[in-house]
Amino acid sequence: MKKLVFSALILASTSFSSNAQLADGSIAPDFTVTAYQSWLSTAGMSNNGTYNLYDYLDAGYTVILDVSATWCGPCWSHHLTGALDDLYINHGPAGQLGVSATTTDDVMVIWLDGDGATADATMLDGAGTIGNWIEPNATLGQIPFPMANPITATANQINNGYNINYFPTLYKICPNRIVTEVGQLNGPQYYATVGACPPPASAPSDAAALSFDGVTEICPGDYTPKVTIQNNGTGNMTSATVTIQVGGTTVSTGTYTGNLVTYGTAQVTCSTISGFAGGTLNVTVTTAGDANAGNGTLNQSITVNNSPALAATNMIKVDITTDQYGSETTWELTSSSGTVIASGGPWSNLSASGTTIQTTVNVNGLIANQCYRFTIYDSYGDGVCCSYGNGSYSVKDANNTVLLSGGSFTSVAGGLIKAGVLGVDEMSIKLFNVYPNPANDVVNVAFEAENADYAIAIVDLQGRTVASQFHTNLSGEQTISFPVSELAKGSYIVNISTGGMTQTQNVVIR
Repeated sequence: MKKLVFSALILASTSFSSNAQLADGSIAPDFTVTAYQSWLSTAGMSNNGTYNLYDYLDAGYTVILDVSATWCGPCWSHHLTGALDDLYINHGPAGQLGVSATTTDDVMVIWLDGDGATADATMLDGAGTIGNWIEPNATLGQIPFPMANPITATANQINNGYNINYFPTLYKICPNRIVTEVGQLNGPQYYATVGACPPPASAPSDAAALSFDGVTEICPGDYTPKVTIQNNGTGNMTSATVTIQVGGTTVSTGTYTGNLVTYGTAQVTCSTISGFAGGTLNVTVTTAGDANAGNGTLNQSITVNNSPALAATNMIKVDITTDQYGSETTWELTSSSGTVIASGGPWSNLSASGTTIQTTVNVNGLIANQCYRFTIYDSYGDGVCCSYGNGSYSVKDANNTVLLSGGSFTSVAGGLIKAGVLGVDEMSIKLFNVYPNPANDVVNVAFEAENADYAIAIVDLQGRTVASQFHTNLSGEQTISFPVSELAKGSYIVNISTGGMTQTQNVVIR
């Protein structure tokens, strides 16, 4: 069963996000579902069986969200424990059907089927299900909390918003909309997690430091911090100040201006720290009349890597060999500001254990002396080697020097790469010119060849080759033409490679 649940999930819906589950500390996307059980719309319930996440959060409830599937064995096993029944009965909304008269009245439980293809009848032990999800057994009886079977569009919206990559996924969502994955617990354990949620907003002015968003491992040099702030006050927040100190000395500041509603969030880009040597950043967020200074601070350790992998060129090559479960693997290359500049995956699965060599991706135009982070993800958490095939990854520069490589990891692997400049040998591609630029119908690539083989390619900004030519034994002045009228309008990169060296130029097609 190790990978069966995940594989079936992917087959059930092709709209899932490719990376790992929604990171702890993320903002919960809102959604509305309708409970399957018709009896939930009776007994004087004002919501008629419809449940909106933010309505409960705004009312001060912590929501436990269970995204499962009726065909999922681990989901069924957890369902039969009655853990969520216990939680809902003892801590659910006062006055709701099935909730104890002595409830703490601070928790809401919402279960939903993440497989948008599930028929309503399946919830009641129909074809393709493991059991009766509404009345699982004589001991539990009828489930008291809402169980929803949303239509495909809604299920996909929730799956994508919450990065659902396996069933069951159980999240705790605090009133301030912050998500934490809690996994499968018993009733008291679920309730113990509720205490970590900050209390609902009660004062008009309250600025919170929600998260630190800048990269946390950097190369030596300048550094620009980013902080997400939240309005935890009952009134709209129109301004806030972010102050960042190291050892009591202010090193960076940022300002928010706007009109942030209660629990609304905004990212503040702070001033650049010149020649940052690393250390712990002490972040403070304040607003006029701030009633709760305690939630306006956070600390973040930033590590300076003095020995990143050094690329000798401004181009790198990413090679991925996936194992049987290619759909679990993705990668990305991000700049020092955290912007994704290239990515790949997910890929198709094999029917049995084995490997697939994926197409090499050339990432061109890296800026000399700038740092980039390569990250490879496995959404199941067992890397790409070795139980289901000897998969691997490698990142090389244009000289085929291996910068990063591996295959055995859990969920995430990779490292920092510092880009170099064009080498002496690369400059042997003389008189390199791309014209016209911008281009409409044709792109001409002119250069002086020196009795060698040359590969010329047009690559989009995602690293995908959209046109290429290979010529052998070229010598003297050359002009290679590419028809481009059928290509999408936008920016592209033209590269020439010879002898393991590459030169690039940008071109715009319009």
